[in-house]
Amino acid sequence: MSIKVYVPRDSSALSLGANDVAKAIAAESAKRNIPIKLIRNGSRGLFWLEPLVEVETEAGRVAYGPVDEMDVAGLFDADFLHGGAHRLNLGLTEEITWLKKQERLTFARVGITDPVSLEDYLAHDGYRGLKQALSIEPAGIVARVTDSGLRGRGGAAFPTGIKWKTVHGCVADQKYIVCNADEGDSGTYSDRMIMEGDPFVLIEGMTIAGLAVGATQGYIYLRSEYPHALETLNEAILNAYLAGYLGKDIQGSGKDFDLEVRRAAGAYVCGEETSLLESLEGKRGLVRFKPPLPAIEGLFGKPTVVNNVISFASVPIILDKGSVYYRDYGMGKSRGTLPIQLAGNIKHGGLVEKAFGITLRELLYDYGGGSASGRPIRAVQVGGPLGAYLPESQFDTPLDYEEFTKIWAVLGHGGIVAFDDTVDMAKMARYAFEFCAIESCGKCTPCRIGSTRGVEVMDKIIAGTDQAKSIALVRDLSDTMLNGSLCALGGMTPYPVLSAINHFAEDFGLQNKEQAA
Repeated sequence: MSIKVYVPRDSSALSLGANDVAKAIAAESAKRNIPIKLIRNGSRGLFWLEPLVEVETEAGRVAYGPVDEMDVAGLFDADFLHGGAHRLNLGLTEEITWLKKQERLTFARVGITDPVSLEDYLAHDGYRGLKQALSIEPAGIVARVTDSGLRGRGGAAFPTGIKWKTVHGCVADQKYIVCNADEGDSGTYSDRMIMEGDPFVLIEGMTIAGLAVGATQGYIYLRSEYPHALETLNEAILNAYLAGYLGKDIQGSGKDFDLEVRRAAGAYVCGEETSLLESLEGKRGLVRFKPPLPAIEGLFGKPTVVNNVISFASVPIILDKGSVYYRDYGMGKSRGTLPIQLAGNIKHGGLVEKAFGITLRELLYDYGGGSASGRPIRAVQVGGPLGAYLPESQFDTPLDYEEFTKIWAVLGHGGIVAFDDTVDMAKMARYAFEFCAIESCGKCTPCRIGSTRGVEVMDKIIAGTDQAKSIALVRDLSDTMLNGSLCALGGMTPYPVLSAINHFAEDFGLQNKEQAA
């Protein structure tokens, strides 16, 4: 009987040589006449240990990592196919502390199954949520999602059930389900990991959404820089069609749902839902005025549900295990779990799925292991390039939407980028303005002009010219952008800029926070 060996096909693992390792394992097993079944799984998210090779033994799956192709012969010599001792042996994968302390709901299968095997998906509780959804009325599906407390995981944190209820209540000859998979925030990769590691959970979640609101067509608007996700999604979608989980008369229910992937335009602003819809219609990605909301007049003017990958991927477990099961995780109004992505100057970068309530300090040190440089972590940016910079004094803030609002910060997509004490926060504030200037769609003046003027003023501050006066001007610019921009790109650029000034005044030529006010 062939021994199962798992080598990730995740983009991060591939960039670290996973394909070479897989080829070397296949060649070595053939050379030694040892039959194996090589499975290309998703990543477990321990990126400092990639490529992470796993072997299925009688005791469970044993992990080895990080594995280089030059290590393969030695692994065979050490009898790694039976969990043999080796310097890269990490023990049973499920017992690795970093993984064991997580609450993996949305990522329950990622790194465990073959992403494009429908048989594997079904064997690990796949499509149980859809089965439940087909057994109840559409309004019942909406009620379960609403009662779960699920909020949009793309950044805005709008209650998912309310959005679905709005579309459900609209009368139209056509409705749409659109997945925002244009994951453009710095330090974020959870969407990609789902699409590459468990695409069926996204397909299932979107299908359930279609049943809930009466939509028969879905689109995944995929970031153009994700070629491996494109390949995996298309293969999984084809397999779902062949097995009757997509298309006409889904599983004999009389309900229809079609799904396809569309490549994104390569613009950060297209991550904003109305700009995304413009792009999806084949137009230039410009932000629309609201109202009307996309839930009422969205894609091609029809009622449209627009949610992020993680939002849709969270739906199947809610339908399968119930609203209460999901709602019991988390704190306050932040229910369920959040896939947190650790990046930047961090020793152990990777994906951590935890219930809301864990603190930044726990994430940075218990999971992240501190900075990669060994120097003190001075600042973290949470929520992508438009997120606030948080100082060490705020590291004990629990990850909760309302708690972050209290400190004028956002959780966003759950990306955390760490910086050690060598960072120049004035340059980081300048970068925020520059990023906005480059990525602005140009439709509104506060964003288009404000960001450009912001770069110019920041250059004066960095050069030491009229710093107090220039900082006052930056605050005026930020106020205009915050209150006058059409979308979050211009409206949230002040978050990183002002937080940098407020918390790191010394980098702006000021002696204390009072001078920065």
